Amino acid sequence: MTSATLAASVSNRVRGDAVRTLIRDAFLQVGMPEADAVKCARLMTEADLSGADAHGVFRLPQYVRRIRQGGMNARADIRVEKTAPATALVHGDNGMGHLVMSRAAETAVELARETGVAWVGAHRSNHAGPAALYAAMAVERGMVGIYSAVASANHMAVWGGVESLLGTNPIAVGIPAGEEPPIVLDIATTVVSYGTVKNHALQGKDLQPGWMVNKADGSPLTDSSRTNEGILLPIGGYKGSGLALVLGLLAGTMNGAAFGRDVVDFNADATSETNTGHFIIAVDPSRFTPLDAFKAEVDRHVRDMRDSKPMAGVDKIRMPGDQRFARIAERSAEGIPLSAELIKKLDALAADLGIARLER
Repeated sequence: MTSATLAASVSNRVRGDAVRTLIRDAFLQVGMPEADAVKCARLMTEADLSGADAHGVFRLPQYVRRIRQGGMNARADIRVEKTAPATALVHGDNGMGHLVMSRAAETAVELARETGVAWVGAHRSNHAGPAALYAAMAVERGMVGIYSAVASANHMAVWGGVESLLGTNPIAVGIPAGEEPPIVLDIATTVVSYGTVKNHALQGKDLQPGWMVNKADGSPLTDSSRTNEGILLPIGGYKGSGLALVLGLLAGTMNGAAFGRDVVDFNADATSETNTGHFIIAVDPSRFTPLDAFKAEVDRHVRDMRDSKPMAGVDKIRMPGDQRFARIAERSAEGIPLSAELIKKLDALAADLGIARLER
């Protein structure tokens, strides 16, 4: 969703702490331990503050529904199995993906302190919000972070096919900088994330041409009420399809997690375990060059590129992470923009759970 489209549908700016409180209270009400509820609330709100509007509080009703109907474990016993000096596998116990991947990111950084590079996989997890959250966790500790996951539903076909056998399988890369905002690239392997499609459907808005095509004849699909008839298009044609495939094999198959036909659509099924797989890689730049020198060089190159001559019609050259950094600052001060439709859903959820509604 573009910022202009979002602004047109916004009825309120809601303080970040109010969003955190609602999320925490909702999870506590469905049996999540307090420390876990607080962590999930913090990470989901961070998603909203950073502009990942389809991955923050927007997902709360769905998460609650899956917990209540047995599809997700609110009291997961998440365990880390160290498999070698630089590798580990996180057993998620069907817990919230945010909790599983937080543990995975922490483990990767810890191992990389000793080994220089670490790869941590995860299985029996769930949807974990935006990929940037976890790449940024490594960056905050002075490391490069590379994260990917098998999406929690298949909405893309392998190139040339019409069956939904691939997900949006995102990849995020975080690179620390000095005075400049860190580089944080977070992309789906489809032209648009399915969360954005769901957000459009919630508000009754048409999809943009080039996002989806009809499975039957390949024609553009823009009616957001008919998304079940379509498939998402990959970025870069066959290249995006190939990237989704290899990321799915690494995040899913290599971790003993679901991939391809085995993926459970968590949008349609609230009772089955999804066995979502992820991986995160942490790399210590100081093993190659002094960290401060590396950060200074990242700054130099970022400034060269941002200050380069723009193409006609482009007002400003942006680096991956610039808008994320700016949105966190702006929304922390001004509040998180939420559509009237989403606020209505959240109020209904609060009433159903018997907790205070979103303060605004």
